[in-house]
Amino acid sequence: MPLILFLAAFAVLFFYAVALYNGLVRLKHEVSKSWANIDVLLKQRNEELPKLVDVCRHYSQFEQQTLTQVMEARAMLSEAARAANVGRVGELESTLRGLTGQIFAVAEAYPELKADQQFQHLMQRISQLEESIADRRELYNEAVNNNNVRIEQFPDVLVANACGFHSARPLSFAEAEKRDVDVHELFSR
Repeated sequence: MPLILFLAAFAVLFFYAVALYNGLVRLKHEVSKSWANIDVLLKQRNEELPKLVDVCRHYSQFEQQTLTQVMEARAMLSEAARAANVGRVGELESTLRGLTGQIFAVAEAYPELKADQQFQHLMQRISQLEESIADRRELYNEAVNNNNVRIEQFPDVLVANACGFHSARPLSFAEAEKRDVDVHELFSR
């Protein structure tokens, strides 16, 4: 009888450990899937930005420095995303979003450019991608949070440590994005 109780207890503990392990694996893959979804959108935006820059270049007076900065930031962001460097992606994402906004702001001074159908289409497409990226960032950070909380909770921490599960890094915003907007500066441009 004690052997049967021992085997029953062992079976329950074994299946409980397996359930914990499988839950941790699911969370780990959820983080990876969320990152892959962001990566897809970043690639789509990176494909659209050169088209936007090309349309803007047709207007010889358009601010070339901004276009050059956009292309440089795009290249660095692409490299950081390929390397899965979450911290650098968050930093460059903010930079690129600001530069894209600058293009749209500078375009206000070019009525012909604003009226260009291709420019309008690209501007709308990039704006939609920006919104989607923001949504995916939120989903990624939620997956990271779920993963990190789970691997720190008892008894999951025992399985996580024994099986080599690690915490993931959330995609954070640059300090510039968290600051209050200076309305006076916006109207003085």
